[in-house]
Amino acid sequence: MGTTPRAGRAQRPAYPDDGRRLLIVTADDYGLTVAGARAVLRAHREGVLSSTSVLALGPAVERTARWLADEPALSVGAHLAVVGEDPPLLTRREIPTLLTRAGRLPLTWSGFLTRAAAGLVDPADVEREFEAQMQRLTRDLGLSLAHVDTHQHLHLWPAVGRVTVEVARRWNIPGVRLPSSRSGGPRGHGIRLLSRALGRRIRGAGLATPDGYAGLDEAGALHLPRFLAAVDAVGASTARTAEINCHPGEDGDPDLSRYAWGYRWGAELAALTSRALRDAVARHGFVLGGYRDLPAVAGA
Repeated sequence: MGTTPRAGRAQRPAYPDDGRRLLIVTADDYGLTVAGARAVLRAHREGVLSSTSVLALGPAVERTARWLADEPALSVGAHLAVVGEDPPLLTRREIPTLLTRAGRLPLTWSGFLTRAAAGLVDPADVEREFEAQMQRLTRDLGLSLAHVDTHQHLHLWPAVGRVTVEVARRWNIPGVRLPSSRSGGPRGHGIRLLSRALGRRIRGAGLATPDGYAGLDEAGALHLPRFLAAVDAVGASTARTAEINCHPGEDGDPDLSRYAWGYRWGAELAALTSRALRDAVARHGFVLGGYRDLPAVAGA
C-alpha cells in the first residue's frame, strides 16, 4: 500500500493503476543510534520517507526497534552487514573468514572485496552471519520485513548477492534492493555491470525490485539540491517503480562520532521534510510506498 507525498502522518491508498508511479524512499542504518532512529521516524511522519532498513548490528537497534510498531505505514527491511565498525553477531569460530587478523569485520566494501577477490572469504560464513542477523531482526525483535539490502551495497558482489537472494527467499521476504550508478568512468561502469547481473538474479528468483534507483552515488550527501536531482533523475526515466536510499540523522548526535563516514545526516533530514521535495515527488507523478507495493514478478 502506498502513501501520498504530503506532510504529517500519511494515509495509505492502494498502489494506483491510473498511470502514477511508485517511489520507495528508504532510510538505511536504522538502529545505528537512538538519535538516528528518531530522525528516521520524523522523516516519515513529517516528510516523504516511506521505508527504512534496520541494521541488526546497530548499537541502538534493541532500544529503537520497538518504535517501528507505532508506524504501520513505514515499510521495514533488513540492512545486512559483514562490513563496518560494529562487531558481527557470530564468533570467529563460526565465521572465521569474515574477520580480519585483528578480529574485526573489514571497515569498508573495498576491504571486503580485496579479501573476497583473493579467495579469503567463504560465502558460507556470509550466509551464517546473515542468518543470525535475520533471526535477530525477526524472532528477537519481532519485525515484519518487506525487503533485504546490505550495508555499503555489498550484495552487488556476486557471491554476496547470491547469499542475499537465497536468504530473502528462505525468509519469505518479497523484495531485494538493486543498487546502481549513474556516474561515469570505470567505477560507474563496473557498478552497472554488477547491477545488471544482480537484477537478473533477483528477478530469476521470483523476487521484486524497483525498476529505477538512486542513492549510491550520493551516499551521505543527499542535501536538498542533490535529493531534488535524484528525484528528477528517476522521474525523467522510464521506470514506473524506483527507490532512493538515504541516511537521515540529527546534527550533533554524539553517538555518530565513532563513524568516520563524513555523512551530512542533518542535511538529509532537512531535505526529506522539505516542501520542495514533497512537491518534486508529486510533480513526477509518484506515489510513496514500500517493497510490498511493487507489482508481482511475472512467473513468480
